[in-house]
Amino acid sequence: MRSAVPDAPRLPAAAAPQATPRAARPARPRRAPVPVVAAGVVSVVESLALLAFGLTGLGSLFAGGARLSGPAMAGVLLVLAGWVVLSAGAGAVLVDGAGRRLLVAVALAEVGVCLAVAVSGLFGPDGVRVVAVAPEVGLPVPALALLALVVPTGKLLLASAPSALAWVAAGGRPRVARRPPVAPQHRVLCGVTLACIGLALAGVAVLATPAEGPAPTTAAVTGAP
Repeated sequence: MRSAVPDAPRLPAAAAPQATPRAARPARPRRAPVPVVAAGVVSVVESLALLAFGLTGLGSLFAGGARLSGPAMAGVLLVLAGWVVLSAGAGAVLVDGAGRRLLVAVALAEVGVCLAVAVSGLFGPDGVRVVAVAPEVGLPVPALALLALVVPTGKLLLASAPSALAWVAAGGRPRVARRPPVAPQHRVLCGVTLACIGLALAGVAVLATPAEGPAPTTAAVTGAP
């Protein structure tokens, strides 16, 4: 006998939610692009030049008889060391593919320093400041500052190249997973070594025991002249 209750219509099965595709990360190149390598080399060379210039400048400062206070000398050394480390570290970070912000920040700071030196060189006591490079030859400070401006500008251009941006976006060179080295276990050799050390210490303890004998006596010396 058929039931009087009509069959409920069957609902279609809900489709399984499809996973949203993740943004594909660009493939990592095996070799660093030329602009990245050039920016790293320029950063390292600049840091070495800053270190050499700083040491030479401090040597000539002391040789000239000038004396700076303790805080001033500490500040100069701290700024010089920070500049050297940041310049070399920014290049290393870019070559590693970790980012370009540090290099860009250091380069922009160097551009600001060069522009400030160029502007201050225009207002000297007698006009334009001049740096003596020879007994009778001098170069204006603004010209030297503008000449030094080439280095940070070049680093900015190299770090902004399309290949450098792609290198940073890809995360640098692909890193191969390495297994941790397993230390070899030489239990027999360790046991023999410990036994030899124990025997050596026991032999030293036995052979180095002083012989028992009468204690030395001190006799008074009489009739000395």
